[in-house]
Amino acid sequence: MKRHNNLFPKVVDFKNIHLSYLKTRKRKKYASKALKFSFNLERNLLEIKRELILKTYKHGKYSEFIVYDSKKRTIKAPCFKDRVVHHALCNIIEPIFDKSFVSDSYACRNNKGTHKGIKRLKAFLKNENNCYCLKCDISKYFDNINHNVLISFVKRKIKDKEIIWLIQGIVKSSYKDEEDKGIPIGNLTSQLFANIYLNELDQFIKHVLRKRKFIRYMDDFLILDKEKKQMRILKEVIRLFLSKNLKLKFNPKKVDIFPLFLGIDFLGYILYRDYVLLRKSTVKRLLKKMKKGTINGGGINAWFAYVRHGNAFKLSKTIITGYLLRVILKMFLDCGQRSLTTD
Repeated sequence: MKRHNNLFPKVVDFKNIHLSYLKTRKRKKYASKALKFSFNLERNLLEIKRELILKTYKHGKYSEFIVYDSKKRTIKAPCFKDRVVHHALCNIIEPIFDKSFVSDSYACRNNKGTHKGIKRLKAFLKNENNCYCLKCDISKYFDNINHNVLISFVKRKIKDKEIIWLIQGIVKSSYKDEEDKGIPIGNLTSQLFANIYLNELDQFIKHVLRKRKFIRYMDDFLILDKEKKQMRILKEVIRLFLSKNLKLKFNPKKVDIFPLFLGIDFLGYILYRDYVLLRKSTVKRLLKKMKKGTINGGGINAWFAYVRHGNAFKLSKTIITGYLLRVILKMFLDCGQRSLTTD
């Protein structure tokens, strides 16, 4: 296995740091922070370069907030400067690791994503009869990634000690020194580290267990097989592998073996052999936003991108009609208010 060296000069190259700044600036929610950083852009970029070279760089504090999507999550957001450093690192090392990932890992990778994962699962389900699904979820995945195990996986690919120093600093940045597990949801690097960590599981399932019909999206994964007894054995084998090699556990409430005719709840859809339904909870969240008037045109576009992969033409028609009526009504009320103000 080839181990890469002399990567650190590429990370600290000014062109790479400037590119990382541009990537960080694209995120609209950091516009004010980007303006502040950009006011003395060259000086700030050179400061990052100097701190990395002299090993004086220390990761800053995080701002924490909670989001509710399918479940409650605590997000730790790094400052703008640290985000630039994360991009600078990932620009160089991500292509190295991505080459080793299995094709059926779909989270946080170029040319992958939820819709391609759904498309792949549709292909697996086509012409399947009397087949079973083993669907698994890892308990508190990001909180339980072991730092020492993660670094050992990184060292298999990277020999450069300065890169290892930088990765260790980022990995430890949001936890106390005595803690040896957990990476923050919110870091660009955490997405890559999470894929590096579970790539061990992917390789085990694909090449040792030889399961072709396998898909993983971050800590959710599933396997299709015709033998139910075989699936039970498979579940136990994977449980032992996770515990011994990765120090992880299944979420007992989200591990199940079931026949395909019941439908597979995966990535926001319910998939059957011949059709795809939308998850009820996702539709309810959209309707709730529409009722409150908190959804905009961008949200509707995202909705249609979501609906396009399911069988929900009538529902889409109903929702878009309701949205347009609300827009027209708002325009009418705004015009009336402006007319009264003018008078």
